This record gives sequence, structure tokens and C-alpha cells, in this order.
Amino acid sequence: MRIGDLDFGPKPLFLAPMEDVTDVSFRVLCREQGAAMVYTEFVPSDGLIRDADKAIAKMRTLPEEAPVGIQIYGHIPESMVEAARMADRAAEIAGGHGADLIDINFGCPVSKIAGRGAGSGMMREPDKMVSITRAVVDAVNKPVTVKTRLGWDDGSKIIVELAERLQDAGIQALTIHGRTRQQMYKGSADWTLIGEVKNNPRMHIPIIGNGDITDGPKAKEAFERYGVDAIMIGRASFGHPWIFREINHYLATGESLPPLPVKDRVSLAKRHLDLSIQYKGTPRGVFEMRRHLSCYFKGLPDFKQTRMRLVTTTDPAEIHSILDFIADKWADVPLETSNVYDI
Repeated sequence: MRIGDLDFGPKPLFLAPMEDVTDVSFRVLCREQGAAMVYTEFVPSDGLIRDADKAIAKMRTLPEEAPVGIQIYGHIPESMVEAARMADRAAEIAGGHGADLIDINFGCPVSKIAGRGAGSGMMREPDKMVSITRAVVDAVNKPVTVKTRLGWDDGSKIIVELAERLQDAGIQALTIHGRTRQQMYKGSADWTLIGEVKNNPRMHIPIIGNGDITDGPKAKEAFERYGVDAIMIGRASFGHPWIFREINHYLATGESLPPLPVKDRVSLAKRHLDLSIQYKGTPRGVFEMRRHLSCYFKGLPDFKQTRMRLVTTTDPAEIHSILDFIADKWADVPLETSNVYDI
């Protein structure tokens, strides 16, 4: 499977862009665990063109996480074009590795984004969506991709026709989340329409499926039944970055790995914390790691008091000590493979 000059091989797994989740430390960790490509958090086009420090900082990527896509969002065509040009020059503007591709967010369903016409709010204006896409493609040198949904609601699932139009606008891959905007993350993802897009004889770009892939058997079914070129994993990776290793193992062998032992989860949590501090310093690296820390250990009995200690201390050495305590006290406690959607 290829996007531009990027060759991912067969059946790659991508880490989905997620606000307040896919920061640089989590991206590096997921790459180490087998994600074939990762994406930044959502970068607002209006923030970039105002030279907002926070927006620019989100574009900073590192060589060790490559290949990496910078995802931008917005609803004003001129701002999106200028933001895309800035993402194209991210290495110069923000430092680091830069972008291997630029992804347009037409899929985020949260009200503060979709409600003003950005993200999946653009599903109500497909002509504008296609126009913005074409303008972005024409403005940059790197491959442009799009992430979107089936439609705005059950009465307007326009993805099959829309996919053709986006392809004609010049994108080099399309990611489809199998829900409408109105569904948010409720109910089940509908992969039948994703498969219909993939099997449309007019489509020749890679189609990446997204939604409800939580383990190896589900990934195998998505590849074989619907024919997608890649799978993007979002919420199932939260507190569970080793999901990429688990699924890759299943796809290669047909066998599921046993649930990751507590001691190994502790080792990964330490690695994650150290990366967060390395890239963000203290106390910020500690504060922004808290949203991940306790999720590594969902399912442990009598864990509430320890969880509170984990998410209230700001001392990295103390956190390491608490993690060592977890490894000792719950060493033999079995855990489920996935803690998906507990966010």
C-alpha cells in the first residue's frame, strides 16, 4: 500500500489523529509498538495563520516517529490553503522532521468544531469540501489525504459519491470513519459503505477504514471482507499503545497474543512518561501524561487509591516509584487485552 512515495507494505495499521491524545510522546511510543504511520493532533488553520504558538507547536514532529502526517482543520478556504502551506514547511517553521503528508480533517464530530462548519460539519457542504480539498492539493508539494465520515446523518450518507469527488480533487488516500456525524461515537461503525467505496471501480486511491477495530480478528475481517488498504486505530489505542503489536501479530500468524502482563505495562508507562518529560519538560510533561497513566491499568482490583496517587503527584521519581509498586503488588493479576472506549 502506497501514498505518494511512502510504501507501507501490505495491511498497515495507522494511529488516528486524536486531540489531547496523539502528542509526540504517544506517537513515538505507538511507532515503536508497530503503527505504520502516525498523525498529529488537530492543527487549527486559523491558529496557524495567526502564528499562534500552540498551533505551531503541534506541527513539530521528530525523525523517530516518521512517517507522520500533519492534520489540519478549518472551514475558511483561504485559511486552509495558508495552513496547508505552513504544514508543508513544518520542518522550517516548527522544527523537527516536518510532515510526510498533509491530512485534512473532515471527520471530527465534536460540536466546537463541527458546529462551526469544520471537521465533519463540512459534510453538510460537500461542494465547499471538495473546493477546499482541491485548493489545498494545488497549494502544496506533499501528498494530501482526507479523513471523513459517512455523512452528516442517516438521511445523508453521501460518502460513495463524495469519495469519487475527493479523489478527482487530487487526494492520494481517503480515510473513512464508519459513522455519521450525528452518531458521534455511538452505535456500531458501518463498514459496508467503506467497502462500497473501496470496491467502486472508479476508485484507485488507497482507502483506509476506521471505526471499532479493537483486536486482530476484527482487523482481519476488515481487510478480507471489505478490502481496505489500511486500518486506522483511534480510541482503542488509548492506554493501549501495544494494540498495534497485538494486531500485527494476529495478521501475521492467525494467533492472538496473551494479555500484556502488568510488569510490561509498567515498563511501557515508564517509557511513555520519560518520553513526555523529554519532549515537554516538567511539570508539563507530567501533567499531560496523566490522561494516559491510569488507563494502562484498567481492570486492576482495588486500584482507586493508587490511581489517585498516579494522577496527583508531579514528581517523576515518585511516579516511577508508584509504578514499581504496581508491578510488585499486581504482578500476577490477569488483565483484559483491551480497555477500549473507556475514555
